[in-house]
Amino acid sequence: MREPVLQTRRLSKAYGSFSALDHVDLTVYQGDIYGLIGRNGAGKTTIMKIITGLAEKSGGDFELFSKPGDKLGDEKRRIGCLIENPAFFGGLTARQNLHYYAIQKGIADKRQIDTALELVNLTDAGNKKFRKFSLGMKQRLGIALSLMDHPDFIILDEPINGLDPIGIRELRDTFQRLNAEEGITFFISSHILSELYMTTNRFLILDKGRVLKELTKEELDLACMRCLAVYAGDIKHAAVILEQNGISN
Repeated sequence: MREPVLQTRRLSKAYGSFSALDHVDLTVYQGDIYGLIGRNGAGKTTIMKIITGLAEKSGGDFELFSKPGDKLGDEKRRIGCLIENPAFFGGLTARQNLHYYAIQKGIADKRQIDTALELVNLTDAGNKKFRKFSLGMKQRLGIALSLMDHPDFIILDEPINGLDPIGIRELRDTFQRLNAEEGITFFISSHILSELYMTTNRFLILDKGRVLKELTKEELDLACMRCLAVYAGDIKHAAVILEQNGISN
């Protein structure tokens, strides 16, 4: 059986009387590309901020690599994350930007910069200034930043936002390649189920801070195959009856 990388138990977050997360349970296993699905405001970013220490939980708990979240030590170096946009310098090249962050992270081996650029297919753009990057290239550079510590687990918040279809495909290929070749586990949020479906193998669906469903891709496929066929002579009347019984489009 695969080992859990992340587990949350009744994880909650409140801002005054507003409940951003309401007793969320989820499990991400080693080797997963796990998709966190929900509309804007569903609580996706809140979960990621709590896990990465950017926000405090109000209740419940979580474990990373089988260690309680409030007792993490070296385990933190096994995590890479991209939550919101990292602050890159437009006048610096991709390599210079990563060198700056390598100093901040205490990374002495600068070969890790070239390795990170290679993993996201930006080797040829290493000497190109950041301000000349396309949005897709900027996103991949952010992922390169999250890769410099050789993480086992990468957390990405809405990484495909604003990308064109080509950029989305490039990122999708990057995630799948890193997962297959480097064994990296991914935790990716999005409000676009159709795009995450092409990348991930397991899903958690959130709405207003609550879990609606946690399921595998196979279970999602099976659920989508189920349907109810209704044949009626008076379509308008039938639609009213269905709506009165809680069934609507």
